[in-house]
Amino acid sequence: MTPADSAAVVEAGNVSKWLAQNGFEHEFLGLDASGVEMLKVDPEFLIPFSTALYAYGFNYLQCQGAYDSGPGQDLVSFYHLIKVSDNAEKPEEVRVKVFLPRDNPRVASVYWIWKAADWQERESYDMYGIVYEGHPNLKRILMPEDWVGYPLRKDYISPDFYELQDAY
Repeated sequence: MTPADSAAVVEAGNVSKWLAQNGFEHEFLGLDASGVEMLKVDPEFLIPFSTALYAYGFNYLQCQGAYDSGPGQDLVSFYHLIKVSDNAEKPEEVRVKVFLPRDNPRVASVYWIWKAADWQERESYDMYGIVYEGHPNLKRILMPEDWVGYPLRKDYISPDFYELQDAY
């Protein structure tokens, strides 16, 4: 390892260290451009992982979203969490990412931990087809209910036309 390589190595952040010390397996993905820790967790561990983060003080889900890594690659569901308190100058932030296979993208809903996930998980379902198991009302929110496919997937082929159905 050269000195230039060792300078590129980023030490895990405080949240990642705390999770590791408490037995929560994850992968530290580094810091984003704003210095926010990014953590990768396996889908089956999202709920215990999220519950631990909530207990650690991350009481606000600022954003839940999804993106497509590319045709044939994983879909990603992400959660941007903030620790909101009265005495903090700058709130602590962390981003959790869950990588899901595109042929059956299923993960547990975090709605029961952070109610703000409600419409955000519905949007990710509608646009990417990620099924949030345990969500109380998982149905399309932007597209018509009879729409076929998920428009923000990179392999989505737009239909030539969409015929409105008679509602009566």
